[in-house]
Amino acid sequence: MKPYAESCEQNRAPILEVLRRELMNKCRLLEIGSGTGQHAVYFAAEFPHLLWQTSDVPDMHAGIHAWLEEAMLDNILPPLALEVCSGNWPERRFDAVFSANTAHIMSWPQVECLMRGVGGILETGGVFCLYGPFNYNGRYTSDSNARFDAWLKSRDPLSGVRDFEAVDELARQAGMVLKQDCEMPANNRTLIWSKLS
Repeated sequence: MKPYAESCEQNRAPILEVLRRELMNKCRLLEIGSGTGQHAVYFAAEFPHLLWQTSDVPDMHAGIHAWLEEAMLDNILPPLALEVCSGNWPERRFDAVFSANTAHIMSWPQVECLMRGVGGILETGGVFCLYGPFNYNGRYTSDSNARFDAWLKSRDPLSGVRDFEAVDELARQAGMVLKQDCEMPANNRTLIWSKLS
């Protein structure tokens, strides 16, 4: 049985509207943290010109394979084993990277590895699209995000809703500049950075 995440079904259409503006002229995308594989098959079908490379930790690969085998799309690739701090980033470069609901389940050192790694594999002019909840000026944007943060920390004290300013600083250190900060439903954002050089 394929794994299923209700959140993927709920957020995929709003995310697609943002991705349409960013990915129409891109060719090779790496998805970091493909999870169940639902986002990959949905978005890859919407961008037939784009080669969509899935990735996640090995424990997630069976579920991703199940979604990919059912979809039978020519432009989506089997998952790479990628753990952001392990040094096993792909050697090839991409002109787009996408990741959803990952930064808040990582530890802060892993977020640092994520941003550094993305900066290393993006081509000049490439974009990094990161979806999820963020704090601004050290404050939650909603009561629901505060409750979500408390729930995350009860499961793993090293996880939590990240401060936009801190993540953006990591992006700058990795050679990326903020291009757009898109408000999304359910108190989420899609942050888009562009690689300078």
